[in-house]
Amino acid sequence: MGKTNPLFLARKRRQARVRKHVNGTAERPRLNVYRSLNHIYAQVIDDTQGITLASASSLELGSKSPELLKDKSRTEQATEVGKAVAERALDAGITQVVFDRGGYKYHGRVKALAEGSREAGLKF
Repeated sequence: MGKTNPLFLARKRRQARVRKHVNGTAERPRLNVYRSLNHIYAQVIDDTQGITLASASSLELGSKSPELLKDKSRTEQATEVGKAVAERALDAGITQVVFDRGGYKYHGRVKALAEGSREAGLKF
């Protein structure tokens, strides 16, 4: 998907609108979501320092423990990624985050990731 593709540009515009209002701090970092065709990625980012505090992806979970994601739909995989990123954030001492949907609709895999991280104990 090239940088001149209208769908790519539309998502970038939506992403910029969301980022005007959503900003991660040290007390409340940003939970960022990237959704590709086959995988989903999540990062907890402190924007003041510009560092990633915790991350997880379906690609990483599938390679480290294939039985965890075997025979699961992409939505169920997103829930597992949400739980994994929440556990890693809690280990790093982060309990509250700001959710950044990254220009995607809060629906399907993005919603499943958010609900999975809420189940694991993150508050947003």
